Amino acid sequence: MTAFTDAELIAFLDEALPSDRSVELEAALRSDTELQRRLVGISGRQIAGLHTIAAIWQRARLSCPRRSQLGQFLLGALGDEETEYIRFHIKTVGCRYCEANLADLQLEIGRDESSNRRQRYFQTSAGYLGGKK
Repeated sequence: MTAFTDAELIAFLDEALPSDRSVELEAALRSDTELQRRLVGISGRQIAGLHTIAAIWQRARLSCPRRSQLGQFLLGALGDEETEYIRFHIKTVGCRYCEANLADLQLEIGRDESSNRRQRYFQTSAGYLGGKK
């Protein structure tokens, strides 16, 4: 069985743990009473207002790129260093917030492209719509 860190347990409670790791943790919680005890303890400390710097950092998502940076990432408009950081943040760290933000931006870009296509089609065929009188 894979060990889980306190940071992972906190992320699990905040629904910020990557999906595959959440599945592993949920399966482990079913049979591991020590893990259950640790999770309850961490949850209690959070409710009581006792937070670690790591938990505050994660909850405030201080390492997450801004939405505008994610958009620039999708458009390929960032420098190599920023691009690599975002790729690492999403693929390796598995930030669910940024994954969701990125998916939303991809849908938005798709809608914009579809709208632009319709507009261009209308503009090219506008002369044919008037017909002859």
